[in-house]
Amino acid sequence: MLAIFDYKAGNQTSVHRALEHLGIPNEITNDPEKLDRAKGIIFPGVGAAGQAMEELESGGLDEVIKKLIWQKKPVLGICVGCQILLDYSEENDTKALEVIPGECRLFNPSWVDYEDIQIRVPHMGWNQVELLKECELFEGIDPDADFYFVHSYYPAPKEEFVIGTTRYGIDFCSVHGRKGLWAVQFHPEKSGRPGLKMLRNFYNYCQEADDAE
Repeated sequence: MLAIFDYKAGNQTSVHRALEHLGIPNEITNDPEKLDRAKGIIFPGVGAAGQAMEELESGGLDEVIKKLIWQKKPVLGICVGCQILLDYSEENDTKALEVIPGECRLFNPSWVDYEDIQIRVPHMGWNQVELLKECELFEGIDPDADFYFVHSYYPAPKEEFVIGTTRYGIDFCSVHGRKGLWAVQFHPEKSGRPGLKMLRNFYNYCQEADDAE
């Protein structure tokens, strides 16, 4: 089973539906025992970083997720779940989980796109990811595939944790982490076939990691 981490962050249901479509067993939960038993955890989120951290900290769930990460439980962060794995977010001046070194920054609306037109904030729509490193999540996915983004802030982790980038005014980090702990700024559950393939790849990795123990 995959656990969809429930901390009132907004898009758990859409992730659940995507996994159901794939026939992947899953449960939306914040029960520490169920999270511990799960083969892997999807850490979603929409909305503001400050509110997300308040929800986590109010029930001690911040320590629950950090403990599981340190224990090498496979985790996939999505959108706000990607951002708050970092040390800090400019959004709401938020101290985050401090799992991955780095911070989350606001797009500058004075930046321009390929046609020298000022970007719009939030960044909303379909964009590609340029991989800088091999990543199990992208196995079998066309390098030209598009993924769905909707965000005003972007992750800026320490360089060694950057896995993929996307161009929007600048080349920003859209995938970060390390093997078994991945975070994506886009929404795979809303990204059609490439996104569904990514979720399948994460589940396959979780099964292999579980079998290897």
